[in-house]
Amino acid sequence: MADTYADERREAYILKIRKLLKEMPPFCAEFARGMENNTSVLTRFNYLTDLKVFLKYLVEERIDGRNTPADVTLEDLDKLEPIDFELYMDYIGLYIKGDNTITNKENGKARKLASLRSLYKYFNKKGKLSKNPVALLETPKIYKKVITRLEANEVADMLDIVESGSGLSKRQQKYHELTEKRDLAIITVFLGSGIRISELVGLNISDVNFMTNEFVITRKGGNQDVLPFGAEIRTALLDYMTERENIITLEGSEDALFLSMQRKRISVRAVENLVKKYAIVASPLKKISPHKLRSTYGTMLYQETGDIYLVADVLGHKDVNTTRKHYTTIELERKRKAAKAIKLREETDMNKTDD
Repeated sequence: MADTYADERREAYILKIRKLLKEMPPFCAEFARGMENNTSVLTRFNYLTDLKVFLKYLVEERIDGRNTPADVTLEDLDKLEPIDFELYMDYIGLYIKGDNTITNKENGKARKLASLRSLYKYFNKKGKLSKNPVALLETPKIYKKVITRLEANEVADMLDIVESGSGLSKRQQKYHELTEKRDLAIITVFLGSGIRISELVGLNISDVNFMTNEFVITRKGGNQDVLPFGAEIRTALLDYMTERENIITLEGSEDALFLSMQRKRISVRAVENLVKKYAIVASPLKKISPHKLRSTYGTMLYQETGDIYLVADVLGHKDVNTTRKHYTTIELERKRKAAKAIKLREETDMNKTDD
């Protein structure tokens, strides 16, 4: 079951990387090739994008005699000291790019620092850089955010709104009549499986097995995985399929499961807007995105099973610590309940006095 959507996405990023490397020094291309076997194409693109920002900073602020990022050499990098990177961390907190003002908080700074660490580690290991000053810098402290998710009553409300269209504007209700079954299937799949938005829009009809109630999905990095689904997803999908089978699609989208109003594979942006439309009615005080629906599923699954490894496996996290990081608050609450569950002495015994 070849996932043409994933292949097209990968090819698009390869082309973006090639374009990016034309504006960067030759050693960046060597670094990209060195990462190829153990990183996804998206990771390589993000690293190179971060490195280009750093090289541009060096040309403008720290190195004399270099006109463009492509002019920077490994010899230039070998002369840098920890103070140069500390100043860079301060710089990326707020800088100008074209006509835009770019800001980076702790998460953004940590990622850009990780890109530099990988570059220095790679060339230091190959003997092309004599030192690694980036390793001396502390990673910016990232403060944990409370997970934004729907509560059980909000989940039910959202599904009811998708079915009925209540609370939508007159214009939205007009289109709702045409997309109700599709929209309900999409929201149900999000809430009932924890699927990523990229995995959902990439689903093909041939990826759905109603005999075993399973999807074949393409995870981050391009690996395929099997994701079972329950009765509610099955019902919503079968209802949608009665409409989907009668739609004549545009060329290239014949096997796409979810279609836009233009009869082609639905886009990430369209799904984001779809979720926002219904979520703002169901839970107006929360900013709910497809990723928050994924968090809602992960939370419900963890509360039901208490199995962090199962949650990590179903959500497709390679490292269970990634899962634990997001569900620490729930885990702590479970520990608090455990602490109260055991009574070493009955209260009556503790308060008992001799006559």
